[in-house]
Amino acid sequence: MKSIFKKLLLATLPVLFMFSAAIAQPPPPGNHGENEDQSPFEEAPIGSGLALLLGMGAVYGAKKVYDARKQIRG
Repeated sequence: MKSIFKKLLLATLPVLFMFSAAIAQPPPPGNHGENEDQSPFEEAPIGSGLALLLGMGAVYGAKKVYDARKQIRG
C-alpha cells in the first residue's frame, strides 16, 4: 500500500507544480494606478456574494440544528 501511495504522490506532484506555474499572472503595467480614474487600491465588489454565502450558511446551520433536535426527540 505504501508503494502505491509513493508512486501516486510522485506522479501527481509535478502536475501540481505545473498548474501552479500556469495560474501565475504577469505584473500590472508600469503606469497602473497613475490615472485619476484608476486607483491602485480598488476593492473587489464582494458585497452580494458575501451576503449570499452568509445566507446559505445560516440556512444550512438551521437545517442541521432542526435535524439534530428532531433526532433527539424521537
